[in-house]
Amino acid sequence: MTVLILTAGFGEGHNAAARNLKEALLAASPGTKVLVVDVFLDGVGWLKKQAPSVYLATIDHAPALWRLFYQLIDRTPVVSWHIGIHRQAAARLEALLHEHQPSVVVSTYPGNNHLLDYVCRRRVSRPFTTITVVTDSLTINSVWYRAHSDLFVVANAPSGDVLRQAGVPDDKIRVGGFPVPLVFSTQKVDRPVPPPDGRWRVLYLVNSDRKSAPAIVSRLLDCPNLSLTVAVGRDEALGDRLQKLAQDRPIEILGWIPGRLPALMAESHLLISKAGGATVQEALAAGTPIIITKVVPGQEEGNAQLVVEQGAGALGLSPEAIGDAVEKAFREDGAQWKAWHTAAKSLGHPAASLEIADLILESSQLLFPL
Repeated sequence: MTVLILTAGFGEGHNAAARNLKEALLAASPGTKVLVVDVFLDGVGWLKKQAPSVYLATIDHAPALWRLFYQLIDRTPVVSWHIGIHRQAAARLEALLHEHQPSVVVSTYPGNNHLLDYVCRRRVSRPFTTITVVTDSLTINSVWYRAHSDLFVVANAPSGDVLRQAGVPDDKIRVGGFPVPLVFSTQKVDRPVPPPDGRWRVLYLVNSDRKSAPAIVSRLLDCPNLSLTVAVGRDEALGDRLQKLAQDRPIEILGWIPGRLPALMAESHLLISKAGGATVQEALAAGTPIIITKVVPGQEEGNAQLVVEQGAGALGLSPEAIGDAVEKAFREDGAQWKAWHTAAKSLGHPAASLEIADLILESSQLLFPL
């Protein structure tokens, strides 16, 4: 049996979901062949390979422009109208379907479903099940559900309600969580409350808005009773600057830590980060409340809305607001933090990848009984 997972490099959440699903499928069914492919970028020209970089630059430096584009594709069928211009991607997808004959095609990026509709437009029926794993919450663009899919897997119940209100049949919706790494389903949480040494553990992930990092760290260093860890990725210069800024105050600076992130989340009482889909869902899977520092218009607005409305953290869109939220969380032996933690745990799905993998395998057996 073969499962084809289609992703795209427009935001890390799509790729993270695809990678984690592959890991879970191979763990649940080692004999299954699992392919993860980005047909929009594989084997195409230089210009299209720059598209993810253009996307990141736009959301960082021209968010208003990105909002207009997001609203355009939400309110009009522009994606389905123009999907045929991606002829190389369509040819690549058609070749994959012909060569591997997948039982299930899983999409973690909505454009892939429109491409599937284009490739299969002359077929009476499809010899595979199509499952869409929606990586956004609450503010779900209609491009996700405007194309064909046999099932839509959403991260949480409120997102399922959004699809129902948009007209997606109830029997096509499954609340399965966001596919987080398998380690979240087994790792132990190690964050005593209150902390024995009196220092609450705070993890700050520096994302795209690196210019604000020194001001944010400076404000956090003024918060009492914190054990602060800052992950700067591959930006060594920023790490050196923050270390100098701290002087003799306690701070831990980390570089590129993808393998360590689940454990760090489980050890931290609080995460400070932008409202990226994968980051927010991984924090919830660890039961870690979140202070959100930045929200990309459109897809990330729903992630922030979920955290704030469900009481799993707060918005902190300035260094002062971040520091105030942190101090509020830990007052009175962490009374506010305990409420946030309870909400975060209720929203998290640490075993989501395995549960969605089981759904994929069950769907393939219904179509092609063993």
